[in-house]
Amino acid sequence: MGVIEIESEQQFTELTKSDPTKLIVLYFHTPWAGPCKSMNQVFQTIADSNSANPDILFLSINADELLEISEIFEVNAVPYFILIRNQTILKELSGADPKEFIQALEQFSNTSNNNNNNTQTTAAATQPVSETKREEAAGGAPAEESEEALNERLDKLTKAAPIMLFMKGSPSSPQCGFSRQLVAILREHQVRFGFFDILKDDSVRQGLKTFSDWPTFPQLYINGEFQGGLDIIKENIEDDEKFFEHALEG
Repeated sequence: MGVIEIESEQQFTELTKSDPTKLIVLYFHTPWAGPCKSMNQVFQTIADSNSANPDILFLSINADELLEISEIFEVNAVPYFILIRNQTILKELSGADPKEFIQALEQFSNTSNNNNNNTQTTAAATQPVSETKREEAAGGAPAEESEEALNERLDKLTKAAPIMLFMKGSPSSPQCGFSRQLVAILREHQVRFGFFDILKDDSVRQGLKTFSDWPTFPQLYINGEFQGGLDIIKENIEDDEKFFEHALEG
């Protein structure tokens, strides 16, 4: 069956309730988020490889156009994946990590065929995001990267979404209290943002300190411009309640 693009809340309800025993995979995306452009192809590839399996349903949801569904699942960052069976959320994943998504799919698909299919498609699926991950498609060692190449990559990453958060962990599972607080602030202000887990790429983790001239994380970028860490963002909001809105317009 491949990917079904959800066009209405009614269609979503009908599909998710038609057979609750199926493994339902929800993929939330937006057209403006750079990481989604890669994950769109990844999601399609994985869905196609499982098209012969009637027990898995792949649903693609534009988080901006279908706000009602996004709000139900409290989706505030994209790409975002949710795996559901029997109306129970089994797993939530935030970010453009194909391998993490494939592992979750294998864990809950309960069929050996899927394991084989997913393993075979891992290389093809991860290739589109190799520029961001800077790893070989098969999971090998990181590629050699010059300072110039790293700075070029960091420039692209900071502009991957209008608001980009560089944090420890993911919005659904922050790995430090400062990152958790900044995610909470963004969600409190209903800000949609992209993110990058600096714990998964030490080159980005170290390089961004120099690139931003800022030694700690999290770091927030808006329209490619560095805004600061947690304390500065708090101060900016205290000075201007519509800080995010005004920064995007600036």
